[in-house]
Amino acid sequence: MNIQQIFKKEGLLSKRIPSFQVRPAQAAMAYTVSQAIQENSCLVAEAGTGTGKTLAYLIPAVLSGKKIIISTATKTLQDQLFLKDIPLVRQVLEIPFQATLLKGRSNYLCLYRLENTLGFEAGYHYRDAHALEAILRWSKNTHNGDIAEAINIPEFSILWPSVTSTVENCLSQECPKYGDCFLVKARKKAQEADMIVINHHLFWADRILKNDGFGEILPDAQVIIIDEAHQFAESATQFLGLSISSRQLEDFIQDTIVELCKESQNFSEIINQLEQFEQTVISFRLALGQESKREAWHKIFEIPSIKNGINNLKQ
Repeated sequence: MNIQQIFKKEGLLSKRIPSFQVRPAQAAMAYTVSQAIQENSCLVAEAGTGTGKTLAYLIPAVLSGKKIIISTATKTLQDQLFLKDIPLVRQVLEIPFQATLLKGRSNYLCLYRLENTLGFEAGYHYRDAHALEAILRWSKNTHNGDIAEAINIPEFSILWPSVTSTVENCLSQECPKYGDCFLVKARKKAQEADMIVINHHLFWADRILKNDGFGEILPDAQVIIIDEAHQFAESATQFLGLSISSRQLEDFIQDTIVELCKESQNFSEIINQLEQFEQTVISFRLALGQESKREAWHKIFEIPSIKNGINNLKQ
């Protein structure tokens, strides 16, 4: 199927999409993308607003018949690409291909952590306990475990970190719920798909795992398309640097307490120390101030309250 025939006036797009308007820049970009894919070469393309860049790279990608990874900037753009643009291309081209959406692990319900959290439901506020029950009901009906499907629970709910996993707390194959794991199933679908839609954060997370020799998240692909590439470098700095947050420390403390409470032995002394450590973390976070900002560490460390906070954390 000829690219130029698809994008020209009275071409395939015009016939299948009544509102389609011919745009020379879109046709030129689609042709250039097609050439780059055929020649296995790199292409950097800047498309102005209104160019129609999504169709300009999706159509050549599908026509190539190769395994494709498309990375975009945000989860919202991921969903739009997967739920709107790809079905449109499938309808226009009438070519069968399997596409799948893959997000980072924190976007998938962890059944093991949900079970743990339910065991401590009594410690939650009424509204949170009610929301937890709603998550439980949803967990029995969802096929993908993507928390974006749980529309009754706000994305910023404090419950989500308690029922999703991180690299640090995931039990992997030792997890008793491993066979039903939504993340494992999503990654298996990605291995089998012709086209995988991800975001930049997941792309860099996969690169770090591969470079460190700890496996991989994404399968090998013949073509990688970076959409919204102006945000690609910022994502790289987040993943190629080292950081630790008060939230990570607090999650570690709470996970450890939950696991200790499940044991028959008395760990009250250790739990008390963990709770004291949690208060130290909270105090240090407050010392940093409520306003988000970036500053050189050597300047921040000179502030007495922060210096004391660091020393308390070390103890």
